[in-house]
Amino acid sequence: MTLKVNIQITALITATALCLSYPVTGHAETRYLPTDAHAQELEGLTVSFLARDLETGDYFVLEGSDIDAREAPWSTFKIPNLLIALEAGVAPSLDTWRDWDADRRPAAAHWPEAWKEGQTLGEAFSRSSVWYFQDLALEIGGSVYREKLEDWGYGNADVPDGTDDFWLGASLQISVREQVDFLEDLLTGKLGVSETTLAALDVASQAGQASGTSLHGKTGSGPDDPANIDGTFSGWYVGYLRREARAPVVFALHVAAPSFSALRDLRRELSLRLLEDAGLAPPGMLAAN
Repeated sequence: MTLKVNIQITALITATALCLSYPVTGHAETRYLPTDAHAQELEGLTVSFLARDLETGDYFVLEGSDIDAREAPWSTFKIPNLLIALEAGVAPSLDTWRDWDADRRPAAAHWPEAWKEGQTLGEAFSRSSVWYFQDLALEIGGSVYREKLEDWGYGNADVPDGTDDFWLGASLQISVREQVDFLEDLLTGKLGVSETTLAALDVASQAGQASGTSLHGKTGSGPDDPANIDGTFSGWYVGYLRREARAPVVFALHVAAPSFSALRDLRRELSLRLLEDAGLAPPGMLAAN
């Protein structure tokens, strides 16, 4: 596991070093994606989607999107959380192991079995294990988060001291546009994140590939009423496409739905369909992954 991850990261550092700065060519435009082709999928949902092609600078917006409304990031915050943990040395690598303390972090009824065990940072990211990142949050501390998130322009950067759940429907809020801006600044080197850390994120967030394009993303979701997990939910799919010989694409999708089941698979699937509609992802990307 360790050797495989280290080899992947070494290769990605080399690739990242060659293309940390992506010049935007031509005159950037905003293009609107019609909802007609997805009317059945969108029924009963409120969806906002924004993507940016870092090659051309063009934006692609789903018709009817509210890309400036701030929402809780939920587990999409694991992207900046992972970056901060690695940069601060709280978790030196994706192989950083933590034991699960069942007394300190008792399992909730909705926990998947994969959360109920010790794991590495990389595994916790892919499994979206909340307790692992809550432990990191207490070690990192509110002042470090506030400084980093304010510097990075990540939403409202509202992180109270001593909290370990500020991204879970609590104080931290971010919009679709801000998610996309954050990822653009990250991939273009504006955030000052090291090549090693960025390569580690590439490995941890790998979510599929097809025709020379690799998908990197993170889901997130939570109940609008914390006391009612059977009620309405909000969710995200946030990420980027790395393309051979071309600059990446960054994107974010937010959806409000009547239940978790209504958005669980749709977030990723609809994001890929919209990226294909925009000509940003290769045809068949969804089918291949």
